[in-house]
Amino acid sequence: MNYLLIEGDEIEAGTNRVRIAGRRRRHAEEILRSSEGDTLRVGLIGGRLGMGRVLRIDSVALDLEIELDREAPPKRPLQLVLALPRPPVFRRLVSTIASLGIESLLVVGTMRTEKSFWQSHVIRAEEVRERLLLGLEQSGDSALPTVEFHRSFDSLVSDVLPERLEGRRALLPHPTAALQCPHAIEGPVTVFVGPEGGFVDDEVERLERIGFEAVELGDRVLRVEPIIPLLVGRLFD
Repeated sequence: MNYLLIEGDEIEAGTNRVRIAGRRRRHAEEILRSSEGDTLRVGLIGGRLGMGRVLRIDSVALDLEIELDREAPPKRPLQLVLALPRPPVFRRLVSTIASLGIESLLVVGTMRTEKSFWQSHVIRAEEVRERLLLGLEQSGDSALPTVEFHRSFDSLVSDVLPERLEGRRALLPHPTAALQCPHAIEGPVTVFVGPEGGFVDDEVERLERIGFEAVELGDRVLRVEPIIPLLVGRLFD
């Protein structure tokens, strides 16, 4: 945890004082070895970043006096569409996506998405939010990306994506594509990352009809987890 993120309702009304408990208090005490008078990097979820001075820490709570004096880093203009992977992979990816500054995530079912994945607790709203916050804490950000779940590929392609692609370049990483993935593009982009088993031909054709460009990422066949940071580094940095 590089930043301690604060919920808005944890700030005492009319003051700049905060009281927190649970995981963040334990981290401040046990990992950061914080004591009275120390300063910690803090951020308001959905708001600004700054510093917090430890007023008191005990076995129950951590009291801070905070000063939020700078804006969070801007999001990358990347809308990621992701075929729901295996639950342990998705759980890790959520934090990675937040730490990379991706602005929005749409999670969808495809032909090769296991139906049982949708029953996992890892897609519950509270679980997703907690994993997002872990990613933000690591990277020094405070703005949560938007997250949506769409079980139906058909509905997503017919009713949702066409409008979401307006004014954006749309890329579809696919191992048999003839076009090489671009570098350092300008403007907003949407990327659709498929399941471990890949897209079926009909899915690729339908996505290309609404504006996606199939692109290749090299000779290696990669799992979902390394593809996302690879794409971010290639497209933006």
